[in-house]
Amino acid sequence: MNAPLIKRPFDVDAVRADFAILSREVHGRPLVYLDNAASAQKPEAVIAAMANAMRGSYANVHRGLHALANETTDAFEAARATVARFINAATSDSIVFTKGGTQAINIVAAGLDVKPGDEIVLSVMEHHSNIVPWHMLRERKGAVLKWLDIDDDGSIDLDALDALIGPRTKLAALTHMSNVLGARTPAAEIVRIAHAKGVPVLLDGCQAAVHGRVDVAALDVDFYAFTGHKLYGPTGIGALYGKRGLLAAMPPFEGGGEMIDIVERERVTYNEPPHRFEAGTPPILEAIGLKAALDWYEAQDRAAIEAHEAALRDRAMAALRELNWVKLYGQAPDKGAIVAFSVEGAHPHDVAQILDRQGVAVRAGHHCAQPLMQRLGVSATARASFACYNRLDEVDVFIEALYKARKLLS
Repeated sequence: MNAPLIKRPFDVDAVRADFAILSREVHGRPLVYLDNAASAQKPEAVIAAMANAMRGSYANVHRGLHALANETTDAFEAARATVARFINAATSDSIVFTKGGTQAINIVAAGLDVKPGDEIVLSVMEHHSNIVPWHMLRERKGAVLKWLDIDDDGSIDLDALDALIGPRTKLAALTHMSNVLGARTPAAEIVRIAHAKGVPVLLDGCQAAVHGRVDVAALDVDFYAFTGHKLYGPTGIGALYGKRGLLAAMPPFEGGGEMIDIVERERVTYNEPPHRFEAGTPPILEAIGLKAALDWYEAQDRAAIEAHEAALRDRAMAALRELNWVKLYGQAPDKGAIVAFSVEGAHPHDVAQILDRQGVAVRAGHHCAQPLMQRLGVSATARASFACYNRLDEVDVFIEALYKARKLLS
């Protein structure tokens, strides 16, 4: 059973003290880490939890009868319960541990009963993780992909979504928050529209779960996918939430140990969800690390963090709007703390490399969102993305570094 979490007042310097890596230098300059949408840094609580599990109580989970197996199984299943609490799932057996958000979406794609001509509804601002699995259904089973356009700021037209969902639609698979534009989608309305036509919804929550509270019960969403490494947890761990009845109706994703009930020479029967989808030895230490990350995050003042991240976003956006040689992409008023931009006459890769020499880490490229790049009319952008441990003065360092990059590239 999870112990009650003690909230601590938000103080960015106190938060930063939990992240040893933030005190290092890069190229002789203090690190300013603004690549959080790709992967966040890890607090000491996560590092310690995983190290302590390896040092003091580690064995394979389930099936074991000795003390270490039981202790590790308890820790692993406690992590599942923590994930359920984090997204307000009614039961922990609706949580499937995965390698990350990508595998979570692939599990759903593999479990859909798709016939030639059946449709999957997507938006043009999806991450490739929520595009390629559906293309694979198109290639292998004749599925048809239906694309929902966006406004320039990343907003979607709910009437257009309603018109796109038809009698052959098998699933609406949409992001909860864009990894490029930071735009939040109206998830509750998306679910309502799809359910009115009998269509289930999958939400890609890899960004949204970091920058706001997720309540799958209130959303009534059918599937929700997110990853651990963006949530201050380790890599190699994520989660798929699915409504119990839907998970129970899906075939296994992989075959192996744990996902079975009975194996004989002539037949096999499968375990109940969630274990049906967790073949082989699961990411045990990573799950323990994810629990530590979520416990650490939940112990913070989440409302204060959201306000702090909004302040970081607003400071960066305001400064960039003053630069007539910078173009911003995605300016929805309620967007998350992600800022995509380009510098006139410079390739985003060159901008990112020059910023790196000044200690500022940003990302450049298509951000695994090539249909969105095509929609925006570019091949790539630079992206600064903020986390709860970033300081307001780091925004100023970023802007100053951008001025220097402009001079070097002009």
